[in-house]
Amino acid sequence: MVLMASGVQFTFFQLLLTLFLILDLVKRGSAGITSTFTRSQWQSFDIPLDNKVFAIPTGYNAPQQLHITQGDYDGKAVIISWVTADEPGPSKVQYGTSEKKYDLSADGTVTNYTFYNYKSGYIHHCLVDGLEYETKYYYKIGVGASSREFWFQTPPKIDPDSPFTFGIIGDLGQTYNSLSTLEHYMQSGGQTVLFVGDLSYADRYQYNDVGIRWDSWGRFIERSAAYQPWIWSAGNHEIEYMPDVGEVIPFKSYLHRYSTPYLASRSNNPLWYAIRRASAHIIVLSSYSPHVKYTPQWQWLRDELKRVDRKKTPWLIIVMHVPIYNSNQAHFMEGESIRVVFERWFVRYRVDFIFAGHVHAYERSYRISNIRYNVSSGDRYPVPDRSAPVYVTVGDGGNQEGLAGRFWDPQPEYSAFREASYGHSTLEIKNRTHSFLHWHRNDDGQKVPADSVVFLNRHWASNLRRRK
Repeated sequence: MVLMASGVQFTFFQLLLTLFLILDLVKRGSAGITSTFTRSQWQSFDIPLDNKVFAIPTGYNAPQQLHITQGDYDGKAVIISWVTADEPGPSKVQYGTSEKKYDLSADGTVTNYTFYNYKSGYIHHCLVDGLEYETKYYYKIGVGASSREFWFQTPPKIDPDSPFTFGIIGDLGQTYNSLSTLEHYMQSGGQTVLFVGDLSYADRYQYNDVGIRWDSWGRFIERSAAYQPWIWSAGNHEIEYMPDVGEVIPFKSYLHRYSTPYLASRSNNPLWYAIRRASAHIIVLSSYSPHVKYTPQWQWLRDELKRVDRKKTPWLIIVMHVPIYNSNQAHFMEGESIRVVFERWFVRYRVDFIFAGHVHAYERSYRISNIRYNVSSGDRYPVPDRSAPVYVTVGDGGNQEGLAGRFWDPQPEYSAFREASYGHSTLEIKNRTHSFLHWHRNDDGQKVPADSVVFLNRHWASNLRRRK
């Protein structure tokens, strides 16, 4: 009786396993999904400047536009940035591990700039380093009644099994849809934002309003960015090349306001750099900087990919603005120049995810590559490739330009899921073998899960299967 029961249990297990494998094969071979969700129009214009979301803090010269980013290579430092409107004031951060008790301090730098006739406030950047992992720090900026207090949490140590949740947001702007995205993200449990470019959309304004809308956006995101790092990448709306008003220096506003830890990763330019955080190695690239062979960005990426240690950081993530694979008529194939130069490296080093924005929609690809294409062979279509990344477009933050709803039909074989709605993504890394990618749409102000996928890490999962 016992043997028979045991045999029945074993047969049932085999049946379940067989069904799972069949379903998995069907899923792998099935066509992609184009969501049929129809979104109604919902306040797709910039929030007026007198709205409370842009409120200026009270007090003379009170610090405003607080935001932090990682300040070193391994997550034991932050760069804290803020603006004072009236005078420079002290560029100092007081901090400690107990609320209202600031035993430590760090001094920063201050700068400002002009754009047309607009003169910025005094922009402060302060590196706070030597921090402990998995520790909550409280910090204070400003003096007297105008001072303000915040906190942040440092990540776990660099370890293949350190769990961590990243938010992915792009093309945000400052509309009511942007506010919906930001508020929904803050409920997601995300610990750090990977921002895929196009921040304020201030360049859609003219003259002094460009600078004013940078200021309003800085106050707008403070509700999140003052409490956790946002990892910045630059998009086309950060270029701000406006020769008609005498502004011809690219990225002028962006580079003055948003600091990055590029020197810590041996980069010579703040537009491309790398960090390690928990179990992830994150590389930020610049879509609008030279990237062909032997350019500084090309040389740096070649060296940085060699530094990746999958035994310590099994998850390799790349952040850029322009998607390489995209089945939307908006910005179709604009990433081709980067694909031609870098795709072979992405496959060779088995990059897990490439997150991009630019296209105002959400799309997730299968693992595909087109590295076999050349003029002679004629093999010019992407093919399944287990070593290739998953390409995820998250350019749906909520800006005033609207959604990109014109997808190519039929849906290409490389496209797994696509939908033109506003929203945000999260990447929930569990350990060295598993992670969960989620995308949540803003359904007219409501957060609705729309795409969720489990991914196995190809380095550790394959090693685990071989050991078994």
